[in-house]
Amino acid sequence: MKPMNRRHFLQGSASLLSAAGLGSVMAAEPAGVAPARVPGAVADGGTQTLAPILASADRIIEMNVCTRPFRPQGPRIEPERMGRKTVVHNYGHGGSGWSLSWGSGALAVAMAQDSARGNLAVVGCGAIGLTTALQAQRAGLEVTIYARERPPLVRSAWATGAWTPDSRICTAEFAPQFAERWETMARYSFRRFQALLGLPGYPIEWQPMYTLSDTPFDAESAHQESREPEYPDFTRELIPDLTPRSVDLSVHPFGAAHVRRRPLMLFNISAYTDHLLRDFLLLGGKLVTLELTDRSDFNALDERTIVNCTGWGARALLEDDSLVPVRGQTCKLIPQPEVNYGITYGDREVAVYPRRDGLLVQAQADTDYGNDTETLDPAESIAAVERLAGIVNEMQVGDA
Repeated sequence: MKPMNRRHFLQGSASLLSAAGLGSVMAAEPAGVAPARVPGAVADGGTQTLAPILASADRIIEMNVCTRPFRPQGPRIEPERMGRKTVVHNYGHGGSGWSLSWGSGALAVAMAQDSARGNLAVVGCGAIGLTTALQAQRAGLEVTIYARERPPLVRSAWATGAWTPDSRICTAEFAPQFAERWETMARYSFRRFQALLGLPGYPIEWQPMYTLSDTPFDAESAHQESREPEYPDFTRELIPDLTPRSVDLSVHPFGAAHVRRRPLMLFNISAYTDHLLRDFLLLGGKLVTLELTDRSDFNALDERTIVNCTGWGARALLEDDSLVPVRGQTCKLIPQPEVNYGITYGDREVAVYPRRDGLLVQAQADTDYGNDTETLDPAESIAAVERLAGIVNEMQVGDA
């Protein structure tokens, strides 16, 4: 078999991504990118053995970029009458779509149920659309999903896949009026996720996450992104009982001055999406390929009641200027089943999540907020992997 040329691989990926309508421009990896020096297994104070992360650009197997749909007021979950149709909107979840999907879907279905008359249309097949459709089926409705794209070519398929229920969910200004609804959605979703633990393919699982910082964690101003608005800390304030607390480590293998460990719930998005789709189809659900371009297209659907789960697409579909784009770029490294921990290092603008389908590396930048650019920048992900390699290189080898 002829060996794969990495330059040709990246260029071929560009053609594939462009054909998918992503407007991605892939470039070949720059010469001279050296792999990380990889330490042996290390221990964080003797309680957790950490297998080394192989962080080098030649292990990148996928790059993606997407736009997170943020609304300062919080997600729009409300009914609207459009001609002969009742449209229940369910979009604008920022970085909390996967995390709040079950609770958000439950609220939307409750609003739609009275007018549905036995069947329901859901527009959108991402995290919110799929879970809303399943919630409706469990409420006894026949459901058809209408969508231009299906997994894995939906924006939510490119998320980090972590339980982050208050990530860019609303601004601090709107927090008081949104807090009660958020808590309802978060608690409902959390309980639903626990019922998915241990299933084949591990769609949901818990892994330890290490947060690294150059400054003390109580120095909040050092960790806020200067170009973004102030966000509420709903997780700490409203649901501290749901997850184990973080632990500050005095003994650890990292080069950072301050390290905190906490359990983090992860969504292995490939397996989890497959689980959702199979359940939807087994319950009699239908998938129809259809693109809606403006409000009038809702009236073309057969169903009397529709739940609109179009995410960022709602900005153009409904001319909803309340949606603010937040750019996000990720890449995957070849899976390492032995790596069962993640790292986030805000000062170095990088995070890695130990997913089963590959180590998910998130590039972070203070220019993401308000940025709707969906052109893939390979150099951005390569640089993020290099920063991760620097963190790995600084880890001190200890007794495993």
